[in-house]
Amino acid sequence: MKLLKIRVSGLPLFGGTSEIDFTALQRVTEENADKMNCLFSNGIQKYYQNNVLSFIGVNASGKTTLLKLITFVCRMLNNEPINRIDCREFLDGVTDKGEVVLDTFFYAKNNSVNLLHTVIGKKADRFIIMDETLKSKPVSKVVSKKDMFAPDGFENVMSRDNNEAFLLDDVSIMIAVNKKTNDQLIFTDMLRYTNINQLSISEDCPAELIAFFDSSIESLRVKDSGKDTVIRLTFKNKDEIKLNQLSELNRYLSSGTIKGINTFLNAIKTFKQGGYLIVDELENHFNHEIVSTLIRFYMDKKVNPDGAMLIFSTHYSELLDEFERNDNIYIVRNRDGITAENLSTILKRNDIKKSEAYQSGFLDGTVPMYDAYMDLKKSVIRAHKEG
Repeated sequence: MKLLKIRVSGLPLFGGTSEIDFTALQRVTEENADKMNCLFSNGIQKYYQNNVLSFIGVNASGKTTLLKLITFVCRMLNNEPINRIDCREFLDGVTDKGEVVLDTFFYAKNNSVNLLHTVIGKKADRFIIMDETLKSKPVSKVVSKKDMFAPDGFENVMSRDNNEAFLLDDVSIMIAVNKKTNDQLIFTDMLRYTNINQLSISEDCPAELIAFFDSSIESLRVKDSGKDTVIRLTFKNKDEIKLNQLSELNRYLSSGTIKGINTFLNAIKTFKQGGYLIVDELENHFNHEIVSTLIRFYMDKKVNPDGAMLIFSTHYSELLDEFERNDNIYIVRNRDGITAENLSTILKRNDIKKSEAYQSGFLDGTVPMYDAYMDLKKSVIRAHKEG
């Protein structure tokens, strides 16, 4: 299963209807097709996705909220009850009279484009799925990018029946589809590691990965029996260090090494399965070259042959220059509600340096407000004089 588009409306934090498109919005040439994944072909035309999708914006613009929305949709598609999804905070503010409408388009391995229409409401402090339908159309009916999401050609596959006793009121009808097709969405989200930097590993770390982040380490071996964990850490020309808790490694490994191992091990898993890796503040604890290496891995078909996708947020505008295309990038703003606008819709030329366009304010709303900057400056000067 591959995500094609998420469309959402009715969220209190958002400004109207928001869309996140996982497919290529710009024309794909022979040159840049090598860095992308072909989702399917109808015999006439090929349809691609970018293997990296970035969300950039100033502080409090809503980048993390958008990643939580994507993660929420992934977990809902994979049968998880929405009240157990721990990243559902963006639903806060929905009242008993309100409703959130989620339209999730995805490609299934039976060569079909599917639309899951989900209406979420609130009842007695719980979120419930009030209405839901699944529609599908074969890729043979998709003759253009516009046709992929157009209503024409979709046929009803399943509708929700809230009277059925076996279906919980906060579980998607996708539970029945997944049981039948065994075509679940493969993804890993690292949102919980944004502010908690602790190694998460249950097996030996590849020597090449250790060397990439810390050449002074000879080996890192982990044996997890389920009851007890034994960690053996060896620095070059030093005696082995034996530990019993992964948290103890924080005394010996840098924060960058810990996050690096976590992130790259999860990336390797997605390369094997063609899944999604979701990371908030990708540049946190990393230098520019390490982040660039990860991005390049996802855009290298030899490393990433099955079209895994990296989805990340960043404050680091220089990272945008890693992309030849503009449709890899979403500009996130929060002005009377969170909005996400694909860069390809506002910057038509790919040859303009993206970091400079972002930092200059040319894209509008991508640099801190000047008035707020001046007020802060005056406050600091005043505090210094009063002190």
